[in-house]
Amino acid sequence: MKKLSGLLVLAVGLLIASVPLFAHHGTAGYDTANATTVNGTVTEFQFVNPHVQIFFDAKDDKGKVEKWQAALTSPNHLARTGWNRSSLKPGDAVTITGFRAKSGANSIWIVKIIANGQELKLSGGD
Repeated sequence: MKKLSGLLVLAVGLLIASVPLFAHHGTAGYDTANATTVNGTVTEFQFVNPHVQIFFDAKDDKGKVEKWQAALTSPNHLARTGWNRSSLKPGDAVTITGFRAKSGANSIWIVKIIANGQELKLSGGD
């Protein structure tokens, strides 16, 4: 009985200790109260875990080129909606709508993307 109680305490302790491993940062670093739309040209597309990354150039109000980074969900999730490693290519024109980084960096969490005039699905329910 004592051995069983010890194993139970150990199992519960391991379970509690593992909770942070399942935590996810999500969109905590982004201003989810205000959507922003940015037009640009893809410079790099990374179909990698944990989040797909799009790097693109966009012009500011004065015409100066700015480097931007945009994040999406996992490649596995996007693959179920038809995305793959060649969904975007350098030179593709993009209009990205999403939540800008709270830090003010040129970083955005994508909620809608139009590439070369076509909206790309982000989830199966769209």
